[in-house]
Amino acid sequence: DADCRWVDILATETGWTFYNMGQNGREIPSADPDFPADTDLLIVMLGTNDLLQGCSPEQAAERLGRFLAAVPLDRSKVLLIAPPPMALGEWVPSPQLIDDSRTFARLCQTLAERMGIRFADAGKWDIPLSYDGVHFTEQGHKAFAAGLLEELK
Repeated sequence: DADCRWVDILATETGWTFYNMGQNGREIPSADPDFPADTDLLIVMLGTNDLLQGCSPEQAAERLGRFLAAVPLDRSKVLLIAPPPMALGEWVPSPQLIDDSRTFARLCQTLAERMGIRFADAGKWDIPLSYDGVHFTEQGHKAFAAGLLEELK
């Protein structure tokens, strides 16, 4: 998502340089995005928009696997984060989408284990979501930043 206040929070906390490649509505790309060759860590959290557009969790995980396989970085430099589960809201009218988001998180973990890349589950970070059931609230950005910072220690 392009609205990543958590990036600013982490940059301030750590002094690191972050490149936010989020885009509103971004689905899992079919080609890997350009990122600096000296990237120390690529953090990937994708899939929610794919589910919202009708992909099954399995289809989204398959897309994600293809995307990650094409990333030209050492596996130790990739961190896959399973997005937090959706909640009922304006964009999430059905409990099935919530179930799908939980299934997708489990599939992300399996994918990371299979590919030998780092994994974190943002569903364990108690992230408050906005009225739409998808995006983080202000407090959600802070919770996400805190969870990610803990993961990166």
